[in-house]
Amino acid sequence: MHLFEPLKKLEILKDVYLLSEFVTPFENQLLNDLHVVIQTAPLRQMMTPSGFPMSVTTVNCGQLGWISDKKGYRYSSVDPLSNKPWPAMPESFKQLAQHAASTAGFADFEADACLINCYQPNTKMGLHQDKDEQDFTQPIVSVSLGVPAMFQIGGFKRSDKALKLPLYHGDVLVWGGESRLRFHGVLPIKAAVHPAFGERRINLTFRKAG
Repeated sequence: MHLFEPLKKLEILKDVYLLSEFVTPFENQLLNDLHVVIQTAPLRQMMTPSGFPMSVTTVNCGQLGWISDKKGYRYSSVDPLSNKPWPAMPESFKQLAQHAASTAGFADFEADACLINCYQPNTKMGLHQDKDEQDFTQPIVSVSLGVPAMFQIGGFKRSDKALKLPLYHGDVLVWGGESRLRFHGVLPIKAAVHPAFGERRINLTFRKAG
């Protein structure tokens, strides 16, 4: 079996693919690299433009990083905490994102941004669109690590009914094409324990932002 061949590939909606346990065959290198990134640039709680703290803690790696503050949502080439470039995106991250996108039918995807979100029990992510990027022809690649999460993916209005999709450690969700701007989010994380992450869920979101 090829290193990146998923155990199961399922089209959830048009241009929305679940690659079950896609990370599992090479997760050791990924977890080592993730540890280095977080040591270099610490997780932090960003503020929304309206002045409220986000539920999750976040950091970035790659050429660009997604940030939120009173000035709004946007990408920046520097970490606002250090005024230095974000940590470089590890090769294991790049390969995972490229192969996941390709497996889902989105060829030539080269992420320049990886947003790392850390969820604790009861934290969540409200329904939102990924629309701060410049090129909506490029897909989103979302990697789930740690405890399970109940992901929601809806329509093109926040009020549209959302499909609930359980995601487990090692799952990768890829969406693009006609579904690129669907609203999506994460319901409150239920208390659980993962051998490598404890009570945490880590989500890696890869995007072509610039």
